[in-house]
Amino acid sequence: MKKTATKNVSSIGATEFKARCLQLMQEVHDRKRNSLTITKRGKPYVKVVPAPAGPRALYGCLEGLAEAKGDLTQPVDVKWEAARD
Repeated sequence: MKKTATKNVSSIGATEFKARCLQLMQEVHDRKRNSLTITKRGKPYVKVVPAPAGPRALYGCLEGLAEAKGDLTQPVDVKWEAARD
């Protein structure tokens, strides 16, 4: 297996990939490798990349996007127009 200039990107021959298939797929899945190019007769043939993560749940998808400052339970000292009689 030879490493290319890009970090964690490598290529491997089809015969060696066949022998180590499950191990190499697990490495790509666990992000130990960004991708893996499988060669056939020295030429790139197939590229293995991690599958995209599934959709995030709707509940909690905005977590961390806002920050509460101060005490939110204290009354506000502003008269609202809607409160006028």
